[in-house]
Amino acid sequence: MSSFGLEGRRAVVTGGARGIGLAMARAFADAGAEVVLADRDATTAERSAQDLAERGARAWAVPLDVTDPQAVASTAARIESEYGPVDVLAANAGIVRNEPALETSPESWREVVDVNLNGAFYTCVEFGRRMVDRRRGSVVVTASMSGIIVNTPQAQASYNASKAAAAHLARSLAVEWAPFGVRVNALAPGYIATELTMRGRSNPEWGGRWLQGTPLGRLGEPEEVANCALFLASDASSFVTGSVLVVDGGYTAL
Repeated sequence: MSSFGLEGRRAVVTGGARGIGLAMARAFADAGAEVVLADRDATTAERSAQDLAERGARAWAVPLDVTDPQAVASTAARIESEYGPVDVLAANAGIVRNEPALETSPESWREVVDVNLNGAFYTCVEFGRRMVDRRRGSVVVTASMSGIIVNTPQAQASYNASKAAAAHLARSLAVEWAPFGVRVNALAPGYIATELTMRGRSNPEWGGRWLQGTPLGRLGEPEEVANCALFLASDASSFVTGSVLVVDGGYTAL
């Protein structure tokens, strides 16, 4: 089981202040990694990092807006300078807008794509270039089952399209960077009991349909996604790159 360990390694998690990102940070820390939580909600990220530190982890928080390529570049340089080289990147920051396409403004579309796709690209490139130089590293991109299927009954074309693109971005980078010893994979979570999902589940029509369409009959837990991220981040998946690991309780199998 030692291949699942991250001792002596350093991990950065974007969108790490809460939800799936925070669960990933905990899993990486429990496996022995030093963890940096990068999030535009600096206050919550700082509190989450402190919670991890109280559990015995070496954890820090840095403010980061992934839609700003200059900020991503400077943050990547700052993290390497202050904490050391990054071995694992979880490009996890993401947002969703539940709105019909005919009611989606150009501004709303751009906001979702800017975070979910452009932000993932900027983050992967800035941290990935350093991994390529060192010829080692693992990148995990948080995509979604929404990049594979079309969710119902809620409308979310911008989210679905951005997550499909994020998954293919991961595959593309995996092929580019494989000769340099850098692996890139994606996770495709289904309905997970995060703050955003629980708000949507409060709509009885939505929540009922979601559970009805999930063969396991329940929402997933953030920790269940984080465990899969740990697998992809660690040497346990040393021959896995360019894959999209679906974590959806069987939803896309129907």
